[in-house]
Amino acid sequence: MLTRKQQELLLFIHERMKESGIPPSFDEMKDALDLASKSGIHRLITALEERGFIRRLPNRARALEVIKLPDSYQTSLQPRRGFSPSVIEGSRGKPEPVAVSKPAAPANDEGAQTGHVPMMGRIAAGVPISAIQNNTHDVAVPLEMLGAGEHYALEVKGDSMIEAGIFDGDTVIIRNANTANPGDIVVALVDDEEATLKRFRRKGASIALEAANPEYETRIFGPDRVKVQGKLVGLIRRYH
Repeated sequence: MLTRKQQELLLFIHERMKESGIPPSFDEMKDALDLASKSGIHRLITALEERGFIRRLPNRARALEVIKLPDSYQTSLQPRRGFSPSVIEGSRGKPEPVAVSKPAAPANDEGAQTGHVPMMGRIAAGVPISAIQNNTHDVAVPLEMLGAGEHYALEVKGDSMIEAGIFDGDTVIIRNANTANPGDIVVALVDDEEATLKRFRRKGASIALEAANPEYETRIFGPDRVKVQGKLVGLIRRYH
């Protein structure tokens, strides 16, 4: 399974070689993926090589060979439109925006209304997982939980937020947002590759992602390394 950045780089190299027969330079790859430095490209190429998608040819500068493409290649080339969080599990293309539906209240429960938001996969509440995309199904949510804006659901994987009442297997409801206030529980994307559910804090010019479990350390990052993908607005738990 490839991260979004790994797949973008693989397809960029593939398309460039189809056009010219020559792999792009590291500077071209850095600019195409909007990365701050070439070190990020080196890490992505190493990861692709380890996963068997590309091969570096010896004794030749800039010599790369694409060995295989992901199964989602055709889907990933479709136009990307609308809202799509970057923190989801799977390997297909980004989903279309999903509007919250407002069905009429059922006759036997007057006033009870629900909307539907896309379930976008798993989010780590612990050690970050890869930032991936997959709209698997819709989740029914009480409208009073949603409010304004676009929303999506994530299944929690891990125990780092248990003291905030968020347990492994819970479904969290996230409002799409790219900013947060100190103390908000957010979906945070680190280095465009790792996604996690943590409490947002500021430490001077840096950003702290704080767990709600004493067994996990607070992680500190430079402000350019963290992107807020949404804020927690609700939680659904099923008892079996």
